[in-house]
Amino acid sequence: QVQLVESGGGSVQAGGSLRLSCAASGSIFSTNAMGWYRQAPGKQRELVAIVTRFGTTNYADSVKGRFIISSDNAKNTVYLQMNSLKPEDTAVYYCNLYTGRDYWGQGTQVTVSS
Repeated sequence: QVQLVESGGGSVQAGGSLRLSCAASGSIFSTNAMGWYRQAPGKQRELVAIVTRFGTTNYADSVKGRFIISSDNAKNTVYLQMNSLKPEDTAVYYCNLYTGRDYWGQGTQVTVSS
């Protein structure tokens, strides 16, 4: 069984920063990629950023230049540094682990006020 535990969400004013962390544990035999998705009220879940086991990263256009994803493969942990936050970044952020199948965290709320 695989478990993802997220931390670091919260409330911040526009222009502020937050750092999300996600630690994966359990029967993880290989990690293809880890990433972050978000879902705002009334909207579909969308990709925010992803990092592969080779270190390749990909970002949603809306967060490029503001968010940075990084990982510690030895610890099966992924981080998301979020800078210059905007009210439209408000959402529940979900950690994802892809090993050939998807695993999801429980989600952490990020609220950005103007």
